[in-house]
Amino acid sequence: MKLTICAVGRLRKSPERALIDDYLSRFEKSGRGMGLGPAQLIEVEDKKGLGQEAEAQLLSRAIPDGSVIVTLDERGSLISSPEFAQKLGSWRDSARDVTFVIGGADGIAPDLRAKADFSISFGKMVWPHMLARVMLAEQIYRAGQIIAGTPYHRA
Repeated sequence: MKLTICAVGRLRKSPERALIDDYLSRFEKSGRGMGLGPAQLIEVEDKKGLGQEAEAQLLSRAIPDGSVIVTLDERGSLISSPEFAQKLGSWRDSARDVTFVIGGADGIAPDLRAKADFSISFGKMVWPHMLARVMLAEQIYRAGQIIAGTPYHRA
């Protein structure tokens, strides 16, 4: 099962980028034997500043065909790490790729949100989009560790 994070905006060389790369690399190495991974980050950029609808078109083009679409949205479900791992495991077992969508500063356009199979919220607080990528990458790695039964997740 291939995982894709599609996000608006580009992360140059930065501490956030290093963390994302580290967590996704760890996920790939440990997940391979369990049918999890590879994982990739696809960044899109609305260079003309046309807004939410233009971003949605760019994001839609980046989503692989047939993929489960999961949006990160403040209106999404509040789930625990074990519940997230269970979701990831069920998507893996149904042999479907998963794409996580992170919108720009104004969020995800309603039409693209409506296409989502599932939506996740990281809480009532608003997080910077670059930090949300790091948090998602860590939760993906954590989910893989929960599925593997390692002691990484201590609840």
